Amino acid sequence: MLKIAVVTRYFPSSAEPWQGRSAYETLRILSRVADIQVFYPNASYPAFLRPPSRIYESLDASYSPSGVAVTYHNYPALPFVSRPINGWIAARVLLPHIRRFGPDVVLGYFLYPEGYTALRIGQALGVPVIAKALGSDINDIGDWISARHTRAVLHQADLICAVCDDLRKKAVAMGATAERTRAVHNGCDLSVFSVRSRSEARRVLGIEQASQAIVYIGRMDVKKGLRELVDATVSLHGECPRLHTYLVGSGPDRAAIEQAILTAGASGFIHLPGACSPSDVSTWMTAADIVTLPSYMEGCPNVVLEALACGRPVVATRVGGIPELLDETCGVLVPARNSDALAQGLLSALHGTWDPRSISEKMSRSWEAASSELLSIIQMVAATSRARKTPSSQKARKPEGSI
Repeated sequence: MLKIAVVTRYFPSSAEPWQGRSAYETLRILSRVADIQVFYPNASYPAFLRPPSRIYESLDASYSPSGVAVTYHNYPALPFVSRPINGWIAARVLLPHIRRFGPDVVLGYFLYPEGYTALRIGQALGVPVIAKALGSDINDIGDWISARHTRAVLHQADLICAVCDDLRKKAVAMGATAERTRAVHNGCDLSVFSVRSRSEARRVLGIEQASQAIVYIGRMDVKKGLRELVDATVSLHGECPRLHTYLVGSGPDRAAIEQAILTAGASGFIHLPGACSPSDVSTWMTAADIVTLPSYMEGCPNVVLEALACGRPVVATRVGGIPELLDETCGVLVPARNSDALAQGLLSALHGTWDPRSISEKMSRSWEAASSELLSIIQMVAATSRARKTPSSQKARKPEGSI
């Protein structure tokens, strides 16, 4: 059985149990046919320097998401200061653990620092490395040293796997060769996200049956286009008096969004119900007339895939991999950072005629499909690596070492 060591913190933990759901769902299915071990590198800050967030504390080592073997490993770090070397430090901490596991392939989710950590470990062990790009690891890198390490991953990894073709093309533009890149879209749980009764979902959530409901589900972050969504809703409300917009989620900019709603006098029709459990996401989507995602940047957003599987049209910005998921049969694309265009897109969708079952049947994509594609890529990389390990090449190969 193929042994795959996965290096990522884009994965559920005791501090963030809903983090990295796409990685978790993919790896859970892969674990049925491969020996998967996730190694989670956690940046551990000195107590007196920790931001007020649980994610920088030591994690509960006994926490274990169902179906995937995972171990959590702290490594020393300092806020901002150590970021350029976090990938190297994490590699030194994880190397002995991954060496004992003896993988055929090392897979890193997120290009820096985890992809760089995976690269250093793979090179030390003499095994191939696949790095998976998710979005902000290419779209919003940060400091120049981290950018340099990101480019090292793009140049040196055996294969770069991106969650959409837009990211794959950006990876090539930054130095990856086209033949060493692949795009694999995410999926969703089709047993949860499917066409169901809107009236029943509205009854459960307490939403008026006759209202026009626009739903955003995700992080409360202005980069998700939430200021524009507030402005667009306000501009539409005179023409659509039954319109209500629900911003479902939590995050760092909740207070700023709440203030924008109050300033606009829109608290009667723009609502902040807070975060919901993963099991309630499909209920919110089912209750919606329109699901929206007006982000400034994205990779392959699961909220779009899930909404389409629920048969709901989506109004979203033309960024990242979103245009690869939407066409005129299932939604409306609008430019980012433009509240007027967003308002027109929402109005067009509200007045459109949509067939929920047609949307769902055409656009549904399962985690099994996504996992199967990734497995094929991993098997190809492993087979290519084995073929290269001839007796003559073994003599020339650098022996296994340290970071």
